[in-house]
Amino acid sequence: MREISCETISRAVAGMISTAAFELPSDVLEALAEARRREVSENGRLLLGRIEENARLARECRLPLCQDTGTAVFFVEVGAGLRIVGGLLTDAINDGVREGYGRAFLRKSICHPFTRANTGDNTPAIIHFIPVAGDRLHMTYLAKGGGAENKSAVRMLKPSDGKRGVIEAVLDIVGSAGASPCPPVVTGVGIGGNLERAAWLAKYALRRPLNRHNPDAELAGMEAEILERINRLGIGPLGLGGSTSCLGVHIELESCHIASLPLAVNLNCHSDRRGEVEL
Repeated sequence: MREISCETISRAVAGMISTAAFELPSDVLEALAEARRREVSENGRLLLGRIEENARLARECRLPLCQDTGTAVFFVEVGAGLRIVGGLLTDAINDGVREGYGRAFLRKSICHPFTRANTGDNTPAIIHFIPVAGDRLHMTYLAKGGGAENKSAVRMLKPSDGKRGVIEAVLDIVGSAGASPCPPVVTGVGIGGNLERAAWLAKYALRRPLNRHNPDAELAGMEAEILERINRLGIGPLGLGGSTSCLGVHIELESCHIASLPLAVNLNCHSDRRGEVEL
């Protein structure tokens, strides 16, 4: 059985956090550049250029892409043939969050829901464990800002609503969010499961790079239609009008109960901060 130490995991987590805070993934930069070329509004092109300039300055000056450095969310694939030594995997990840946010001088945003007392180190992280075959440990990190996360939604649709109902509900959720999630957004859509599983699927969908198509042809077609229709809403970059309101739509689907059609939408802002490492 292969072994990985908690210290190795913590170092990897801290590295992902400090990189993601300052550097947008290449697929996001490419999507922003393409959006600026296609944008019909002069003001929209100007704002997209400012977003790209912000990304350049953040990378070169090692300054956070956004003052909201987010909740630390992890999807962790754990191989059945892997043994964590030196402690618990959850503790190792949280130690990495503590180190990464501290070392990079990132804002700590996690607090008690009622007293609003800050935990002081951006822990606890939100960690989703996924058992897999083999002996690998694969971690994906999302820095989820509050503005976009607050505009996410779950709707329990009727089975008769079908695909058309899902598409219209997604458009309504994104349209109602307007400027609040700092568009152009990335839209994660979870269909099926149950209430909590749909929300999980919507967030899991945000792991996929913007330049990677859905392998399911039907879902890829839905993604393309929703993206095109969101961009016709006229919200525009930073909510100030234009033809670029969304950079990408990613759908994940699972089976559900015969009496249900759960739908969830989880949004990321244009600062689509992600990290990925395999140990």
